[in-house]
Amino acid sequence: MDLVSVRTVRTPSHRDDLALSPGDRPLGGGTWLFSEEQPGLTGLVDLTTLGWPDVERTPGTLTIAATCTIATLLRVQPDPSWTAWPLVAQCANALLASFKVWNAATVGGNVAVGLPAGAMTALLATLDATAVVWTADGGERRVPVADLVVGVRTLDLRPDEVIRSFAVREAVLTSTTGFRRVSLSPHGRSGALVTARWTTTTSEFVLVVTAATPRPLVLRFPTVPGTADLDDALRAHRDWYDDPHGSPAWRRAVSTRFAHELRDEAAASAGTTGGSGPSDTTAVR
Repeated sequence: MDLVSVRTVRTPSHRDDLALSPGDRPLGGGTWLFSEEQPGLTGLVDLTTLGWPDVERTPGTLTIAATCTIATLLRVQPDPSWTAWPLVAQCANALLASFKVWNAATVGGNVAVGLPAGAMTALLATLDATAVVWTADGGERRVPVADLVVGVRTLDLRPDEVIRSFAVREAVLTSTTGFRRVSLSPHGRSGALVTARWTTTTSEFVLVVTAATPRPLVLRFPTVPGTADLDDALRAHRDWYDDPHGSPAWRRAVSTRFAHELRDEAAASAGTTGGSGPSDTTAVR
């Protein structure tokens, strides 16, 4: 779509050139930005000209630039110990996008749109990623991706702030992950996307529900939960998304089914069926 209200396009080469004015919007791949009318948009600031490295590895941390395209992330060669890495391709395919979109759409852009079906949000929330946010005063702040998206197209982000990157601890990448997805049609938008992460050493179990909820629902258990504990945690959540891609009741039902399937996988890999007694569950959203 032509953005007829745009009057300026800036291509910064340094952070000092990045300052956003009222009406400006950061531009990554632009796959969503150019897909529909953008009321009030008068200027674009192209983040890709800043030259951020797509992926960087430092001791203990994998950093993914906000401008890294989905295609580039898929081409990263993981360490043999990164047993969580298959989740990258699974979440990328959940977008049901063509290779052309993969080569333009950015990881940061998918998160920044704040759509319930943002599969990169699901990926990063499951991997406990932290978003590095550049602030207007030249500083930065760090926000867990699970806390960054606070609602439909709503982020914990000021208009003059920019997502710089996402930091993932390599220790998390050695976890085992699980994935479930459903839509109302074979090529439709995700109605429910449920992912999980667990370790066989500590038996920690993390469940993430997206697409079915306006914002990521993250449930943390110190060990693989029993079926009753998992049911209780899911029943406590009342905010299920409602749009043409699925009703709240349907989304709750399929998410609950998927959650139990992933719980069963984790219990099997941990060599336990998972008890039904009390557990110290932490529910985030």
